[in-house]
Amino acid sequence: MKTIANIIWIILAGLWLSIGYFLIGLLLCITIIGIPFGVQCFKIGGFLLAPFGKTVKTHFEAHPIANILWLVLFGWEAAVSAILAGIVLCLTIVGIPLGIKCFGLAALVLIPFGAEF
Repeated sequence: MKTIANIIWIILAGLWLSIGYFLIGLLLCITIIGIPFGVQCFKIGGFLLAPFGKTVKTHFEAHPIANILWLVLFGWEAAVSAILAGIVLCLTIVGIPLGIKCFGLAALVLIPFGAEF
């Protein structure tokens, strides 16, 4: 079941989301200060290629300063977009599992530093 869900995810959302996160990661890695944020974008992009069958545990306390900076600069926008995408996907019967995965993704993009995949 997770293989079918991953294929549907890649076709409908995963490929474009992961490409977007990889491109943002490249842009962030241009500057020395942005490298840690770019690395997190690469991790999120890799997770977005096939998220079904994977679990993510977020640990805010692992890197609190980096998580706060991420939250203020990038995290809240990414989390809101993931929640909105989840709502839109849940409007269809086929998209309900994808929407639920988007809601879980919102927690990851909100505080990615210290997340375990």
